[in-house]
Amino acid sequence: MEAKERGQPKRLIGTVVSAKTDKTRSVVVEQHKKDPLYGKYIRIKRKFMAHDSNNLTHEGDRVEIVACRPVSKAKCWRVTRVLRLALAELAEQEGQVE
Repeated sequence: MEAKERGQPKRLIGTVVSAKTDKTRSVVVEQHKKDPLYGKYIRIKRKFMAHDSNNLTHEGDRVEIVACRPVSKAKCWRVTRVLRLALAELAEQEGQVE
């Protein structure tokens, strides 16, 4: 019997908006979709609960999340890597102001 090949898991990039709970991060993913009737681009925001086992991320961090098996009732996503830290964004903004 041959093993079935699985496809690549779904990956999304978003911003951490809440880091209050232990090992759980609330991540908002923003996407732009074109309205089929009017042709205008619409901004769609969706919120996902993601598992962060080491509590490495904080509010404002830009992260990549990947779909995984359910960890709890609400969590079926996992934080794979941090793309940009919130502190780096603050430093960039302060540098631009001066």
